[in-house]
Amino acid sequence: MSELKIVGAALPNIPWEERPAGSNEVMWRYSANPIIKRNQLPDSNSIFNSAVVPFRGGFAGVFRCDDRNRRMALHVGFSKDGINWDIKPEVLRFSCDDTEIGQWVYGYDPRVTFIEDRYWVSWCNGYHGPTIGLAWTKDFESFHQVENAFLPYNRNGVLFPRKIGGRYAMLSRPSDTGHTAFGDIFYSESPDMEFWGRHRHVMQPAPFEVSAWQCMKIGAGPIPIETSEGWLLFHHGVLRSCNGYVYSFGSALLDLDEPWKVIARSGPYLISPQTPYECVGDVPNVAFPCAALCDSATGRLAIYYGCADTVTSLAFGRVSEIIDFTRNTNIEK
Repeated sequence: MSELKIVGAALPNIPWEERPAGSNEVMWRYSANPIIKRNQLPDSNSIFNSAVVPFRGGFAGVFRCDDRNRRMALHVGFSKDGINWDIKPEVLRFSCDDTEIGQWVYGYDPRVTFIEDRYWVSWCNGYHGPTIGLAWTKDFESFHQVENAFLPYNRNGVLFPRKIGGRYAMLSRPSDTGHTAFGDIFYSESPDMEFWGRHRHVMQPAPFEVSAWQCMKIGAGPIPIETSEGWLLFHHGVLRSCNGYVYSFGSALLDLDEPWKVIARSGPYLISPQTPYECVGDVPNVAFPCAALCDSATGRLAIYYGCADTVTSLAFGRVSEIIDFTRNTNIEK
């Protein structure tokens, strides 16, 4: 591999912990996981599957906080170090020019990325079933909702951090009304963040015999990271086991100009549910990534992932090693 270049700002204050002594894991867990407990808010049942971005010298995020009525809502949070979080107890409410689109039903699994001059939030929005809601903010105080990106049913709407071919770009996973037993990743483009088209197929679940952890359904995770080798995408995959669904995550490289073309895709997972906080909770056996911070100067990477649909944890790695891992274990040959 030629000298790797990572597009993006240096982030020297990224949350970080070195690989444990004696470990040969490509990604490793933070020793103080989980960093966000389920009852961090007065009325929270669980806090997981949330988004984090650099903001004003520290970090800001949009968090999935299910309350004790088990209603799915979004909350704003801030942190100086990316580990200790002040999550606002008030539910995030969006302003919207269209009262029908702006009527709140539920929201979960947000992602956030900075594009041009504002932060865009995508989330699974309730509108006659799950679809992908979109909103923007410049200060994480006021949020302006625009049209839903797609018809129901769809989940895991993940924006690219810049336009591609002059258009905004998004990955998504068409689904159904329930706990979807299928799911491929698709790519879509938009000239204006309102009308979406040019849909292209990206990846489908792997055959069980090839990579069982991602054999039932897959979905895009954090915002893709732009590198000279391609877009580095982390994606979750699901195994249907004799004891239920198991959510793990791995990696893929997508073509920079045509991101629906897969350069490589890891056969082994990077993180699978193995610790008590990943295996025990409201939904056992889930490791679900929604956000990634990357220091372009050093290649250090921190991934925020939901555990057992209950708490939030951190995992670390280095972009160069993950790209090598993705290429060396490639199943898209």
